[in-house]
Amino acid sequence: MRFLAATLLSDDPSLPGHVPGGERERFREVVDLAVWAERIGYDAFGVGERHNPVFLSSAPAVVLSHIAAKTTRIRLVTTVAVLSLADPVRTAEEYATLDHLSDGRLDLIIGKGNDPVSPGMFGVAEDELWDRLEESYELVRRLWREERVTWSGRYRPELKDATTRPRPFQRPAPRVWHGSATSERSIDLAAKWGDPLYSANGFRRTEHYLGLVRRYRERLARYGHDPDSALVGVGAHSPVITDRSQDALALARPAFESFRRMPVASRNHFPFDSLEDFLANGSALVGTAEQVTAKLLDLHASFGNQVFGIGLEGFFFADPAVTRAHLERFFAEVVPVLRREIPTPAWEAAAADSPLDLPGG
Repeated sequence: MRFLAATLLSDDPSLPGHVPGGERERFREVVDLAVWAERIGYDAFGVGERHNPVFLSSAPAVVLSHIAAKTTRIRLVTTVAVLSLADPVRTAEEYATLDHLSDGRLDLIIGKGNDPVSPGMFGVAEDELWDRLEESYELVRRLWREERVTWSGRYRPELKDATTRPRPFQRPAPRVWHGSATSERSIDLAAKWGDPLYSANGFRRTEHYLGLVRRYRERLARYGHDPDSALVGVGAHSPVITDRSQDALALARPAFESFRRMPVASRNHFPFDSLEDFLANGSALVGTAEQVTAKLLDLHASFGNQVFGIGLEGFFFADPAVTRAHLERFFAEVVPVLRREIPTPAWEAAAADSPLDLPGG
């Protein structure tokens, strides 16, 4: 099993500990967090994309490039790159550059985006987003695999004999995942191309996300791909691990009760009316190390995933140091069992002078 950490570089003034005008410090914190994530054993570090004043993640390629210079092993992932708002030529160029700067450590997760503010920043109509995503992705695929590309579409000027530079470092091209939370269109796009799927598994019941992953495998077969070799990632919240389960529940309960009454819970259709419900039927990881291990093994049995995205910015704790302490225990006591029980070739280390040859790219 492999493990992904991710951040959206939140800079929300309503959150505890927010420092006005602290953008420089926030970026330094995230770079330090990536270095720490590599040290404790994460396999990949992701930066999402938002164009919204409460986030600082408008340029994930830039942030990940700096992280590349500070790390040596960890994969660098977009969680997600909002391709529906981007020029596909610029996307192909920027992320191919990052692939070189990181010695072939790039994985791209793409998506339509679910932030209500971002489309207006680019003058893009919401009802165009899915079509823009599909069109842009097809062009990025061609630009990474072909030279002298001639192309025309609905949403950007046509190309004639166009070649982008640099070419990606990885051969075949860097792996592209499709981020999935609610819509079947992301599922169908991933299946069409035989690409990996990353299921958010965040704020809804697990059964909702399982339904989408089942559809993904069905659609893979319909498009002529092998569903048994599908690469799937699944998200989960940052863990709360104690020696006694009742202590973990006591630590997690105040944050849960506060969150479910916040507007963001309503916007995300958060359905859980108790922490026990969230634990039994959602992505909360609360309990002893043995209980957290058992839950993740059960999730793997259902999803058939090779990657878990384990939150590193606490859902349950305002103090980052507390979240990190629980994550360090998670990597010391839970991860070794999962890696032993669920071996996977995904994100295996490769020499810097040997481009990665990974499935699904």
